[in-house]
Amino acid sequence: MAWNEPGGNNQDPWGGRKGGKNDGPPDMDEMIKKFQERLGGMFGGNGGSGSSSGFTAGFFGLILVAASLLYGAAGFYQVDEQEKSVVLRFGLFHEEKGSGLRWNPPLIDSVTKVNVTKVRLHSSKSTMLTEDLNIVDVNLSVQFSILSAKDFVINVKNPENSLKEATDSALRHVIGSTVMHEVLTEGRTKIAADVMTRLQEYLNQYGTGIHVETVNMEDALPPKEVKAAFNDVNKAREDEERYKNEAQAYLNGIVPEARGKAQRILEEASAYKARVVAESTGEASRFEQLLVEYKKAPKVTRDRLYLDAIESVMTSSSKIMVDVEGGNNMLYLPLDQITKQRSAGLDRTDISPDVIREVSNQVMEQLRREAASTRREVR
Repeated sequence: MAWNEPGGNNQDPWGGRKGGKNDGPPDMDEMIKKFQERLGGMFGGNGGSGSSSGFTAGFFGLILVAASLLYGAAGFYQVDEQEKSVVLRFGLFHEEKGSGLRWNPPLIDSVTKVNVTKVRLHSSKSTMLTEDLNIVDVNLSVQFSILSAKDFVINVKNPENSLKEATDSALRHVIGSTVMHEVLTEGRTKIAADVMTRLQEYLNQYGTGIHVETVNMEDALPPKEVKAAFNDVNKAREDEERYKNEAQAYLNGIVPEARGKAQRILEEASAYKARVVAESTGEASRFEQLLVEYKKAPKVTRDRLYLDAIESVMTSSSKIMVDVEGGNNMLYLPLDQITKQRSAGLDRTDISPDVIREVSNQVMEQLRREAASTRREVR
């Protein structure tokens, strides 16, 4: 049954009664007052005349709760795996935290996150004075990482600027004790190593928490004003080095060759010595054997030696002129024709010693017969 039907409930939903003075929609002011009363009751306020002060207290309470929530949420932060966080409480070091979700009270703690695994790069380009009072432009690069996040944040106000100043100082010290030729040529590796060692000492003294990974000397050039003269000097040095290499190559070629020739001459001399000694020994032995035979039969031995001598002479001659003893006739022996007939058309260079010996014996026998005949005729 509806509230406005006869016999129904006289209480309307707007707080009025049927037939009363407040027929129609409820008053907005009355609704606001009721809301204030309820809100004041929630925060300890009293109804009635104290509803206004209760509303004010409740409003500030809400603000306080919201501010507390915001303050608590502002204290959360995330630290990555490659980072470390340095916490300062009222400006003093409090703790160092690793990776994960962290919370610190805002406005009380100051949190600085530092990447301790990243390798960073610092480049330096400076004009230096060498030990021999020459000027050179040097380009240097330094790779470094953070070894201690606490030292990096607390000990030095601007660590990277300190790194820059320390790099220039170390580089000037090393370049100032090195001559220009080594700076521009083969001394770069040693210079980079010395700079790295000295730079790390400086950074450790400052307490920066920086670890130097590598130092690379990228380039070293003379100033533009003297580059032409420097190029001439370099060219002269290159020519000097080239001439030295050529001389060394010539030395490496001529000395072994000379040593080989000397060794060959020594070997030939040793062989000649051995041959002469052997031949002399053989001749002496032959002479001793002939002496024994000569003592046994002197005439036969003399004839034999004579024939051997004639044979050795006749071997290299193709014509012989013989003066017959006791006569005026000159005997001509065409040995070349005789040997040709005996050798059956063979070349003279192919005649064996046996053939020559046989021809010589026949000639000598013929000469003896003719000489004997001539003596008989004379008698």
